Amino acid sequence: MPDPSVTVLLQEVEAGRDGAFDRLLAGVYPELREMARGKLFDQRAGHTLSPTGLVHEAYLRLVRYQDAGFEGRAHFFGAAAQTMRRVLVDHARKKTADKRRGEHVSLTDAGELGDRDAVPLDEVLAVDDALARLAQERPRWVRVVECRYFAGLTLDETAEALGVSHATVSNDWRLARAWLKRALTDPEP
Repeated sequence: MPDPSVTVLLQEVEAGRDGAFDRLLAGVYPELREMARGKLFDQRAGHTLSPTGLVHEAYLRLVRYQDAGFEGRAHFFGAAAQTMRRVLVDHARKKTADKRRGEHVSLTDAGELGDRDAVPLDEVLAVDDALARLAQERPRWVRVVECRYFAGLTLDETAEALGVSHATVSNDWRLARAWLKRALTDPEP
């Protein structure tokens, strides 16, 4: 059930009240941090971006677009999911570029070789590239992946964020995963 205080804060942001966006962040911070913790849980060991860092970086990006207006709680969390995706991808690109330039990367930053549950940086980038291709054909599938994979939202939370039914999200999620599996296995279009 949507939190009425978040809706009120979003209305204050829309009305342009001073400090409304900061109050909104304070109100949703625990949920954003939980989203970030869920996403970073499956990242490689020693990931240099903490849940707090991910939320703060996402906030800095979201605040740039506060005048764009959010149509409600679900729209805000959908935007937050998309922003977290961009932060994680940008972070992966920077780390990969640092390694190619030969800059020092500690063993902790490089991750554990035996950590099979970790998501390597190049995989994050490959998923992002595949999603860019998928967006040309099925943009809603991309939004579902952003909410589920990058923000860790449940099917119900994703349905609310996108304004579609649970069944639609479930179907889109299944089809998007199949498409991505095929695209990541055979990256040639």
